[in-house]
Amino acid sequence: MQKNDAVLKTNKPYTVLISLIVALGGFLLGFDSAVISGAVKGITVYFEMTDSMLGFAVGCVIFGAMAGNLLAGPMADRFGRKKVLIIVAALFTISATWSALATEYTEFIIARIIGGIGIGGAILIAPIYIAEIAPPKLRGSLVSFNQLNIVIGISVAYFSNYFLVNLEGESWRWMLGVEAIPAAIYFLSLWTVPKSPRWLIQKSDKVNLAQKTLSKIGGEAYAEVTIAEIQRGLAKKEEKGKLSDLVNPKYMTIMIIALGIAFFQQITGINAIFYYAPTIFEQAGGSTDSSFLQAIVVGLTNLVFTLVAIWLIDRLGRKPLLLIGTTCMTIALLLAAFAFNNATYDFNDTTLDQIGNTEIKMALAELKGSSFDSQAALFNEVESLLDADRFLEFKRNEITNTININASLVLIAILLYVASFAISLGPVMWALISEIFPSKIKGIAISVVGFFNSLVSFSVTQVFPWELSNLGPTMTFGLYALLSFCAIFFVYKFVVETKGRTLEEVEELLIRK
Repeated sequence: MQKNDAVLKTNKPYTVLISLIVALGGFLLGFDSAVISGAVKGITVYFEMTDSMLGFAVGCVIFGAMAGNLLAGPMADRFGRKKVLIIVAALFTISATWSALATEYTEFIIARIIGGIGIGGAILIAPIYIAEIAPPKLRGSLVSFNQLNIVIGISVAYFSNYFLVNLEGESWRWMLGVEAIPAAIYFLSLWTVPKSPRWLIQKSDKVNLAQKTLSKIGGEAYAEVTIAEIQRGLAKKEEKGKLSDLVNPKYMTIMIIALGIAFFQQITGINAIFYYAPTIFEQAGGSTDSSFLQAIVVGLTNLVFTLVAIWLIDRLGRKPLLLIGTTCMTIALLLAAFAFNNATYDFNDTTLDQIGNTEIKMALAELKGSSFDSQAALFNEVESLLDADRFLEFKRNEITNTININASLVLIAILLYVASFAISLGPVMWALISEIFPSKIKGIAISVVGFFNSLVSFSVTQVFPWELSNLGPTMTFGLYALLSFCAIFFVYKFVVETKGRTLEEVEELLIRK
C-alpha cells in the first residue's frame, strides 16, 4: 500500500479528539494571560501595591513563562510530551487556586509565576505533541487548534470577568480561581491521550507502543509506513545545533528577521492592551461594568480576526499581512493618542460628587469651575493639593471621574489595533519563524527567540502602569505608535516572503554562503 493510501484511511475523529484535548492547554494559556485584567483594581487595593508592584504582579507570569520555555523542551525530550503536559495542567490548577486564596503579596507572586511556568510549557509542548500525533494531511489544521484555543481562552476570560465583577466581597478571587475548573479537567483528560509515537520510537524499546497508537490513528499500514519514515529520519538526523551557531555570520539575516519580529510583536503594546483592557477603558471615563463589557468586545475581535488571518496567511502571504497589520496598528494607536490628547478634565458639582475618596474630594473642592486641556496641566495643579499617597490614588482611580473624552473613538482605536495585530504580528510571527530556521538550529533558535519575545513582553507589562500614571495615556499610546511605525519599515526592509516556497528554498534564500 502506498503512503498516500494509508493516510487517506486515517481515523480522523480519534485524532481530532486527541488534538482537542491537548489544545486545551492553549485555552488555559490564553485564559491565564487575560484573566488578570479584571483583577487589577482588586489586587491593587488588597495588596496595597505601588505602580511597580502592580506591574510585576501582572507581568511576573511572563517571567515564569521564560523559565517554562527553558525547562519544557529538555524535559519533554527526556520524560515525554504527555508527562510534561500533565505537569503543565497541574501547575495551572495550583496557580489558579493559590492566587485566588493568597493573603500576602509574595505568595500571590509565587502563585502567578507557577502559572507562568505552565504557560511556557504549554506554548511549546502542546503544538509539538499535536504535530507529532497528526497525519501529514491533517497536521496544519490540527496544530492551528492550539493558536485558536489561545484566542478563545482570552475571550472567555473577559466574559468570565464581566459576570464575576459585581460579586459581593473580593470578586478578584473568583476571577482568578475559576481557572482551576478547566485546568483540573485538562489534568484529568490528559491521562486518556497516548504518548507521542515519535517520542516512543526515539526510545528504541518502545516501538511496539508507538505502533499501537499509530494503528488507532490510521490502521496497520499507516503505522508501518510512519514508523519506517520516523526511523529513517532519526538515522540520518544531523548533529543538533548549538547556541554558538546562532551567531554564525551565515545565519545573520535569519536572526535579524526572527529577533526583529519577536521584538516588534511585543514592544508595540499588545499585552498591555490585553492585560489592562478594563483599566484603559476606565481611563477613558467608562464605568466598571461598561469597561468590562468593552473588554469582551476586544476579545471577540481578536478571535474573529485570528480566524481571518488563518484564512489569509496562505492566500495573501506573510509579508503583505505584516505590512497591512502594522500600518493599521500605527493608525489605531495614533487615534487613541489623539483621543486622549483632546480630552479635557473638568471640575464641577457632578464630577466632584463622583470622587469616592472623601479626603481627595475635599482637597480638590477649590478647583470647582476649573477645566484643564491636558493631563500634564491637571497633574501639576492636583499634585500641589494632595500628599503623595492621595495623588497616586487620584491618578489611578479618581481621574476617570473628571475626564471628558470621545470614548467611542478610544474604543474604535483599540478594536482596530487588536484586529490589525490579530491578522499580522500575532499569528504571522510564529508561522514565519517556524519556516525560516534550518532544521539544524530550529530547536535552539526558536527557544531563544521565544525567550526573547517573552522578555520584551515582560518589560512592556512591567512598565505600563507607571506609563499610565506618569506619562499619561496620550504619551503612552504615542510611544507605541512610534514603535509600530518603526515595525513597518523593519518588515519592508528585512522580512522575506515565504508563501509558496519550500523550506529548502527559504533556507537557500536566507543563508549566506
